[in-house]
Amino acid sequence: MSSWIQTPIDQNLVRGAVELERTQYGVLPHRLPAWARAQTADGQLAMAEAQPSGVRLSFRTTATEIELDVLPTKVRYAGAPAGPDGVYDLLVDGRLTAQASSAGGNVFTLDLATGSTEFAPGEPTTVGFSELPGTDKTIEIWLPHRERTELVALRTNAEIEPQTQQDRKVWLHHGSSISHGSNADSPTQIWPALAAARAGVELTNLGFGGSALLDPFTARTMRDLPADLISVKLGINLVNLDLMRQRAFGPAVHGFLDTIRDGHPTTPLLVVSSIYCPIHEDTPGPGAPDFSGGTVQFMATGDPNEPGKLTLNWIRQELAAIIAVRAKTDPNISYLDGRELYGEKDFAVRPLPDQLHPDNATHHQLAERFADLAFGLEGPFSGSR
Repeated sequence: MSSWIQTPIDQNLVRGAVELERTQYGVLPHRLPAWARAQTADGQLAMAEAQPSGVRLSFRTTATEIELDVLPTKVRYAGAPAGPDGVYDLLVDGRLTAQASSAGGNVFTLDLATGSTEFAPGEPTTVGFSELPGTDKTIEIWLPHRERTELVALRTNAEIEPQTQQDRKVWLHHGSSISHGSNADSPTQIWPALAAARAGVELTNLGFGGSALLDPFTARTMRDLPADLISVKLGINLVNLDLMRQRAFGPAVHGFLDTIRDGHPTTPLLVVSSIYCPIHEDTPGPGAPDFSGGTVQFMATGDPNEPGKLTLNWIRQELAAIIAVRAKTDPNISYLDGRELYGEKDFAVRPLPDQLHPDNATHHQLAERFADLAFGLEGPFSGSR
């Protein structure tokens, strides 16, 4: 029987989180600070920012056994089959070595048609990893990207020490549910994590499902976070939430970027438009779910003839023009058309399963192309390696 050593979970062990909140059971990683969370009552963003996409525990140890007590919160959608439990990825010296899931925990049910919610409380559970090599090694435990996860206790059968950052540049990224991870199989399979691994950079992922909305508090959070490289992926949520009209778009983008520049005046800043999404290329929002076929599918319900409504094609054109203007006085800003990551030809080969979100294989494609275009020799992040 193992002789367990329990180590307090604090900011020294948790990477990729903006803040840790003390809870009844332990600590809850957040990807927005408390002051930012206090500036919105939106339940979608509250759920998304507390889902630890890109958040991981990192430490060095000779331990061969690890146990992590957690309290997960599963998200269910009324009228849709329950999805699989979230996955914990364990990396040894950067290589995916083991995976585990946690049954039980809280269940949060959301009705996408009405907006109503239901919460069923649960109890903490344990995720375990064993038969690890007994050598001194770096351990990373990546938390489920779509499950709010309270960290209750960490036990190992040998001492651990925090893993300090190894002179790797920090890449700060903001985007929508696709950047959050959408239908990727596990947390290290989301495209920002894959791209960061390929480029050898530290990821701070502010991809928020349904919430890439040019919120000023998100820009101020990015302004205040450490970053050597910054990217902002915009478009789909502005369309499918039918959030604003054309008159408001340009000033909102400029204001968002101005705020980031207040804290990072010369940091390489890449603005990326949406990947190809047929339902919203020329049809505005709002978007709506459709459960009639037994699985969730999304559709666009806006009127293309209504003046001032946003579409993806219109947003791409405007973003390119905005960045071209800003580049005249900001040599470190650049633009990437999201269709270079996933375009019409890619959709013909590997369509979006629900008409909105890519599958796991497409996350790999997005990562490979982004790494080549952003971190490659001709890319705006080429100096990161």
